[in-house]
Formats: sequence, C-alpha cells, structure tokens
Amino acid sequence: MNAQPETGRPRHWGAVLTAMVTPFDKEGRLDLDAARRLARWLAARGNDGLVLAATTGEASSLTDDERCDLIRAVSEAVTIPVIAGTGSNDTMHSVTLTRKARGLGAAGVLLVAPYYNRPPQSGIEAHFRAAAEAADLPVMIYDVPMRTGKRVSQEVLLRLFREVDNIVAFKDATGDPPAAAALAARAGRHFDLYSGDDSCTLPLLAVGAVGLVGTSTHWTAPLFQQMFAAFGEGNVAKARAINARLQDSFDFINSEASVFSMSIKAMLSTLGQEVGECRLPLPPAPAEMEQRARGVWTRLAG
Repeated sequence: MNAQPETGRPRHWGAVLTAMVTPFDKEGRLDLDAARRLARWLAARGNDGLVLAATTGEASSLTDDERCDLIRAVSEAVTIPVIAGTGSNDTMHSVTLTRKARGLGAAGVLLVAPYYNRPPQSGIEAHFRAAAEAADLPVMIYDVPMRTGKRVSQEVLLRLFREVDNIVAFKDATGDPPAAAALAARAGRHFDLYSGDDSCTLPLLAVGAVGLVGTSTHWTAPLFQQMFAAFGEGNVAKARAINARLQDSFDFINSEASVFSMSIKAMLSTLGQEVGECRLPLPPAPAEMEQRARGVWTRLAG
C-alpha cells in the first residue's frame, strides 16, 4: 500500500510542474542547448519540476533517440525533478521507453492513456500495469480523453492506485471536477491528484489536488505558487483573486488558430527565450500571437 501523504502536499515532485516545450533550431533539429537554457530558466522562475516529451513537448514528433537525448540533457542541467513522458499507444513501446528513463536521470515517468486504438478498459489497465512494472520509478497516470478518445474508468484507476505501489499520481485533464472529487474521496491517500488543465486547477484544489502539470506555467509559475500557498492557508478569497488574474493566460494558450505548443513558443519568444517553431503538423504560430503574447505579459506583470 502507498503511504498516507501529508494532507495537501505532494509526495514526490512538488506542486508546480511545467510540461516543457521542446526547442528546435531553425532547421527543425532538436536543440539541446536551448532545452538546457529553458529548463534552467523555468527552474529559476518558480517551477518545482519539469515534464518532458509529453503532449506540449511534441512527443509524437520526436524520435526515440531525440526523446532520450532531451531527457538526459535536461536532467543533467537542473536539480529539480524531471518527469519523462514515456507513454504511447503501443504498450511494448511504452515499456521500452519507460525502462530507459531511470538511466537518463528521470525522477519519474508520465504515462498517458493509450490513444487512437480505443482499447477496452481491461486493455487500458493492462497497459498501465505493464509500463509501471518496467519503471522502477514513481509513475503519474495521465487521462486526457479529448486526445485519447476514451476516459480511464474510475474503477481501473482505483485498482491501479491501490495495487501498484509505484503508481503514485494522476494528471487529470478530463475537465470533470466532480469525478475527481469522487476519486479522491475513494482513494485519496493512495495517490497525488494533479490538475492537467491550468484553468481547472483551483476547482481541483478544492477537491484534493496537490498541484498542477501546467502549460501557462512557462510564465505563470510564481502566481500559481502564490495561489497554492493562499489556498493552503485557507485564504480562498486571495486564491480566487490570483486565479482571476490568470484568466488572460488561460485564454491565450489554446485556440483553434494556435494550440498549446505554438502559443507557448510565441510567448517564450517575446520573453527572450528562443525555442524555435513547432514541427509539423503544428505550423508556426500566427503572426499576431506574438503581439497577443506581449499584451498578456504586460497585463500580467502590471
């Protein structure tokens, strides 16, 4: 059985984790020097940990060698925990990547629910068990049905949290706080709940979340730290005020014209962090995104 965590405190990786974008150079090649610089910059600006090679990091556009090189380079560059995205829709591929993670310096792994195949719940459960068995590291399960096409059932999650000792956290990107509340009520002492959607973080704090795996946290991490502190102290009014201040950033990060990785790279460019463009099928961010980014940053900093 997993040990009872201190109430409201994450057991492994901290409260504010950023799903880091992957930098590419002008030719579209992986830029490890830029990745190291960005990781150090994020570590110095309020992030407790970094998640690499996940959705925002364009994992589906990276080769296995690139993914491993990225995890190793960033793990060596920072002292905060690095969680490696090792999930895919192929269980054996996930197992192979997960086995490599510890040797690359990762402090844990993020396993997304298998996508595209749309397996039954028995297959989803077997997938997570196989990958976790290969980990020898703490595991965060990631449920994002908008991308995978299918939710992980609560009964599967409950069994995994109770029976698999190294499955210790859940990144909830379902947009369903009542379900998160029910899950936490039934098995909260067995896992740490993380918001997987920046805009849902405050609602999930109210039902037991200990942190966030964020995207706007590339530039909003200090404010999220303040919001967590205020909520932990019982100052809900202050937490709500900070959350209101963050709404502009939430609106900026995702739209029909510019999805997460594109928008974040546009913002980072305005902040002097050159990380290149995304790889197709994600095109360069529309020209107006940098102007929007400057406005978001000016209002946030004002």
